[in-house]
Amino acid sequence: KIAAEVDLKNGSQGVLFAHGHVFGGHALYIKDGKLKYVYNFLGENEQMITSNVNVPTGKCVLGVEFVKEKYVAIRNSPTPNQCVGTATLYINDKKVGELKGMTTQLGKFALCGEGLNIGHEGGAPVTLDYPGEQPWAFTGGKIKQVIVDVSGEAYMDFEVEAQAMMSRD
Repeated sequence: KIAAEVDLKNGSQGVLFAHGHVFGGHALYIKDGKLKYVYNFLGENEQMITSNVNVPTGKCVLGVEFVKEKYVAIRNSPTPNQCVGTATLYINDKKVGELKGMTTQLGKFALCGEGLNIGHEGGAPVTLDYPGEQPWAFTGGKIKQVIVDVSGEAYMDFEVEAQAMMSRD
């Protein structure tokens, strides 16, 4: 799961989170008022989800969750072992997009020195769909924090959870 706690203005756009590059990676970004997530499988298959609603203005949490449904071991193949599952986009705790049958690779995306970026894309882009020009920086708002959670627990709105915890006696 990836969750970006943001404060958006009208016209917010750009990269919130990018990990990897054109030869394999994934990114969460805003383009044309929509939240988008792309998973670039080894530079061969760009799998994209676009929200079915516009991102709001103000404070919110934008996120994506991937749920693995099966593992595929491919022997004697140039294609690595894969996980197949469903990726779901969220705005706050509302589901706003889904892609079933997404294929992901096991391992790292930093094979060519490209690592994890917040608020921009550092080098070769995960996708050519980003808005604007390199480094495809996030504009029109503020990124408070980005959380990557590999615990396997269900997606949650971190701000709502924190408020609920603070209201308990």
